[in-house]
Amino acid sequence: MTDRSTGSVIEQRRTRVLIITGDPIREQMAGPAIRVWNMADLLSDFCDVRVVSWKRIERTTDRFGLHFVHESDDAAMVQHEQWADVIVVQGMSFRIFPAVRTTSKIIVADLYDPFQLEQLEQNKYEPADAWTDEVRKAVSLLNEQVARADFFLCASDRQRDLWLGNLSAMGRLNPLTYTQDETFSALIDIAPFGLAAEPPTATRRAIKGVVDGIGENDTVLLWGGGIYNWFDPVTLIEAMGLLAHERPDVKLFFLSTTHFNPEVPEMRAIADTVEAAERLGLTGRTVFFNDTWVDYDDRANYLLDADLGVSTHLVHAETRFSFRTRILDCLWAGIPVVASDGDAFSDIIRGAGAGRVVEPGDPRALAEAILELLSSPESMADAAAGARALRERFVWSQTLRPLLEFCAAPRPAADRELMAQRSGSMAGSRFEQILLMPRGRRRDLALFAYYLRRGGLDLVREKMSERRGRLGEDRHAGDQ
Repeated sequence: MTDRSTGSVIEQRRTRVLIITGDPIREQMAGPAIRVWNMADLLSDFCDVRVVSWKRIERTTDRFGLHFVHESDDAAMVQHEQWADVIVVQGMSFRIFPAVRTTSKIIVADLYDPFQLEQLEQNKYEPADAWTDEVRKAVSLLNEQVARADFFLCASDRQRDLWLGNLSAMGRLNPLTYTQDETFSALIDIAPFGLAAEPPTATRRAIKGVVDGIGENDTVLLWGGGIYNWFDPVTLIEAMGLLAHERPDVKLFFLSTTHFNPEVPEMRAIADTVEAAERLGLTGRTVFFNDTWVDYDDRANYLLDADLGVSTHLVHAETRFSFRTRILDCLWAGIPVVASDGDAFSDIIRGAGAGRVVEPGDPRALAEAILELLSSPESMADAAAGARALRERFVWSQTLRPLLEFCAAPRPAADRELMAQRSGSMAGSRFEQILLMPRGRRRDLALFAYYLRRGGLDLVREKMSERRGRLGEDRHAGDQ
């Protein structure tokens, strides 16, 4: 930049961007960490970047800083908060670090994962009060971000509609933000999960001729991620049962049944899937489970050893607003995909001719779609070409363009002062704040004090009696 009064060149300081995640950053990475890593890598071209995680950090790079901050060490986070111009938050960052929740710096909230909807599926087998608590905590946490952030990212048009509704309910679609941009794109924009610009290359065989029971000439269907409650792998297992006699060479490989992060609970869907495969006599014959989590940089070897990607789900709220990141890996490898209808990716696959889309919960339709593709080299070639054509659309430099452009010229939200004036009313009731606390002695004592103040010992006894009743019902249900 040039000083017009003197004609001298003024060095313009690079924007300092702090990105916070609660995911481990290591050789094995889940979606949030993968996304953060690519954000940091691209932003480093023109910004100074630090990534902070309150989980383990094992990867290294000279492109940006990597810092572990313990979740109870807010003083350490203060140093990073003071350094930053822009702070990008995911998940529970606000709740973990008060220094971030109360910062005056520019905040970007990455809402690509509507985890309040995941909680509806993830915890539906828990006791009713625990299920309600988890969903309420997720909604409260997201509302804090929606009320405070200066800019928002989401993964699809559907998600943008979801978050526009949330923003409207929180008062963010107001005359100030409307005057700034009548489409509200200056407030929330679409930044899907992405892909590496370079296509994958194989360094070894990973499935065919390697996994016991899968031959070098077999045809491999790949389930490209974990097994979670919001998916429907049982229908896929049943489809494999229909295919087993006609096409015994078709093998289904689940890339992972165990999450590398011990804090991610094993979900009921895993047991249901394994049970279905055992019941139909398919385990080790046409259905195979990988019991470890594949390293991020090694996944290309598995993708390139597969012939077809598969992803199945039922229709519920999570489905409608999801963005299946692991399907992207199949597109990266140029592999056609057979998927259930109803989510954003089904529209993408159908539009690009990158595979087949079938009605959810219909094993026969699923088996027929798989068989139709595999029986026609021409259909497979066309679908693979459609998958490869989508690669350019989803490279990280394209999907993260809204974030890159925002950080090149960061700005506070047009209604920041208005929202700051309203912040007191956004805090929630004392009861809601207690419910957001982790379960344990401290939470129990806080509830005891709350009920004692509200209704004395009689109310305390009533609530204790209700809790004992619920616990008794849960134990009884477990005996059925």
